[in-house]
Order: sequence, then structure tokens, then C-alpha cells
Amino acid sequence: MAPMHAAAQTEKVLYSFSSKNGYQPEAGVTLSPAGNLYGTTVGGGAYGWGTAFELAPTVGGEWQEEVLYNFEGSSDASSPLVSDDAGSLYGTTELGGTHNFGTVFELSRGSDGNWTEQVLYNFRTGDTGQCPFGGLVLDSAGHLYGTTQDYVCSGRDGEVFELARGLGGRWAGRVLYRFTGNGNGGKYPGDGLVSDSVGNLYGTTDGGGGSRNCTSFGCGTVFELMPSTEGWTEKTLYSFNGKDGEGPLAPLVFDAFGNLYGTTSSGGDSCCGTVFELSPTADGSWTEKVLYSFSKNGDGAYYPNSVVIDAAGNLYGTTGLGGAYNAGTIFELSPTPGEGWVEKILYSFNSNGIGGDYPESGLTIDPAGNLYGTTVSGGAYGAGTVFEITP
Repeated sequence: MAPMHAAAQTEKVLYSFSSKNGYQPEAGVTLSPAGNLYGTTVGGGAYGWGTAFELAPTVGGEWQEEVLYNFEGSSDASSPLVSDDAGSLYGTTELGGTHNFGTVFELSRGSDGNWTEQVLYNFRTGDTGQCPFGGLVLDSAGHLYGTTQDYVCSGRDGEVFELARGLGGRWAGRVLYRFTGNGNGGKYPGDGLVSDSVGNLYGTTDGGGGSRNCTSFGCGTVFELMPSTEGWTEKTLYSFNGKDGEGPLAPLVFDAFGNLYGTTSSGGDSCCGTVFELSPTADGSWTEKVLYSFSKNGDGAYYPNSVVIDAAGNLYGTTGLGGAYNAGTIFELSPTPGEGWVEKILYSFNSNGIGGDYPESGLTIDPAGNLYGTTVSGGAYGAGTVFEITP
């Protein structure tokens, strides 16, 4: 389906970063029940290694930024944050910590209103993997789940790990699954996991799978991890072949009917990535469908990030490049009777202005349908922004 260009959407920069308060927010933002936004930057702050920040709306319609924590040493955070019922925030650092192989940290607000940081776990050689990659999933029991991208640290193919709080408040880690790429299995897990209502975990791998049409590493997979009394079992739900996309890195999202949606970073009809749907069938298998293939020459957008879904079933996401100014876009995909899925460019970022440019993460959507996200550069000081798109 040919792309459409929607009527101009309203984009508002909620905050422009500077070196002092952090710069380059590579991850997206998390929306709290109170309507505040939380996120991280990979650089800047008091020590130059990034910050965790909060943006709160004010009575006058502006947003007030507060630095919750300044990361120290080589422990910059590039993952999104996840919140528990008490309002504490959890995230990962890809490096840093006792062994310099990354950490899982918690940020909690004290009775005095100040935030404190606690390192819950230090990754090390031969344990739960090294270099945690992406955000965390928090289950109803308070356990944390995530992925490691060992290839950049040790040459291994990555793991899915679990952290659980034990007696005395001490956190213990274990590997739920270690990727090997053997057979049709995946390797190099992507940027975060998603869970269903019964505790199964779903994610993507950048490499592996049954096809070698892409590279010697494979085209990537979507996988499921299922808990049982005997441990966790991994199942490859789908292997990409290049024509339907390759290199799925972004987290997945469920709709109300149990279908999964995600993106591939490249491949498809052209060079530039896809948005896909995986639907479960009665026999336990999954059917894959490409909803849209991006093209530099068609919609001018490429390298899609993760998508979010609204109550009507429309999908929204960002692309890291392309658009009217080649600085990235915000797009919408809508299911349309008789036409399949129709793609619209809602907004093109402009590297020549102060509205931000080059988004490297997906969006967050509020109950009113407003979209929030980050750009790694641009803004008033050229150090990135948090923005809002009002449909």
C-alpha cells in the first residue's frame, strides 16, 4: 500500500537537554499513572556518564525536568525504565558496576522527596551473562527479566536472565535461557522482552533462525520462553528470511486479541525494514504477516523502532532516518477494510530546527492518544529532546 501523508500533527518539545542535565536520550520514556515521564540519557550530567530524569507537567502547561540520579563511572544507562506499584524505577546499564559488565539498578523516592540509587545486581563472567541489553520486565511477584548481549563482551550469543529478591532483600540472578544459534534457534537477543497474562516471555533475536538469506549470522527470530516446574522452555515462533524483514531488535507489543506486533531493522520489499504481525493459531503455531515495508524512495522513512498500539488497533512508531528532512519520522499504521494496513507519516523531524531529530527508540502513548518520545540530538542545545505529538 502506498504511504499517505497525514494532515500536519502538532509536535511540541517538552524538554531540550543540555550537557548539564544529560544528553542523548537513546531510550524512550515511561509514563507513570500520575502523568509524569521518566527516562535516561547516555551522557552528560554531573559526571558525564548520563542521568535518570523525570518530567512533570505544571499547571501552566509546561513541563518541569528534574535529574533523579547522575550516573558515575562507565555506567551510563541507555535502557528504558520500568516502574513498580510503589513508584520505584528499574533499569540497566550496559557497562559499569563491580566487574564492568553492567548492572541492574533501582531508583526509589524517599520520604523527603529525594531519589536514591541502589545497584541490585552486578553482572560478571560465567554467571547471568554480561552487558544487559535493553529494558526490563517486572512480573506480579516482583521478579525482573531482561536480556544480555554477550557478543560485545565475550563472544557468546546472549541470555535471558531473571532477578529475584531473596531473604534480607538481596537480589539473586539466574539464566533462564542461553542462546546458541544451533539449528533454527536465534542468537543475539534484541532490546527487551514482553510478557503475557500467564507469565510467558516473548522477544526477538537479531541473528539466527532457519534462513541464511541475510548474513552468515541469520535473519533473526521471534521467540517465546515458557515457565514450568522443570525450568524454562524456549520455542522459536518465527524465523525471518530477509524478504519479510531481517534483524528484529525492538521490543514486541500485544494487542487485545493476543497478536504480537514488532519491527525489523532492515529487509522487506526494499532495504529499510518492516512492521510485522504474528498471530497464534489453533494448533499452537504462529502465522507471520508483513503489514508494511519501508522504502527510502517511497515513504522516505527507514530503520523503524518499536511500535505502540492504541485502543482502536492503530500502530504508531518512529523511524531513525528518512522523512522530509532525513532526520526521522513518526508514522501511523491503520487497519483499513478492503485496503489492508495504510501507512501515514504523521511528522518528519527537521535537523535544521529545534524540534529534535533522529529518534532511536519507540513511543509511549497515554489514554488520550498523545504520543511521547525522545530524540538523541536537536533541540535548543543540540543534545536531544523529549517531545509530544498530539493527534
